[in-house]
Amino acid sequence: MTRSEWIESTLRQAFAPTHFEIVDDSARHAGHAGARSGGGHFQVLIVSERFRGQGRVERHRSVYDALGDAMRAEIHALALRTLTPEEWSPAERRG
Repeated sequence: MTRSEWIESTLRQAFAPTHFEIVDDSARHAGHAGARSGGGHFQVLIVSERFRGQGRVERHRSVYDALGDAMRAEIHALALRTLTPEEWSPAERRG
């Protein structure tokens, strides 16, 4: 299982998203200090009911908690968009 697949599987299990996207940007960061140590760079969009009633910081913390130790070793950079289904407007949806 690739790092991207593991992240997706872990976050799908934790948040039961209605929509999920992950982009592995690691190749764009070749030579970056985090890339040299093996940590990847990822962009993640999670649309989940579980974010209802939470602020942005609380949502991001819950994602970091779900990923656990991987945030210190396997993942160097993680750009997050964490939305409820109502916040995910049709204009933001891709094909």
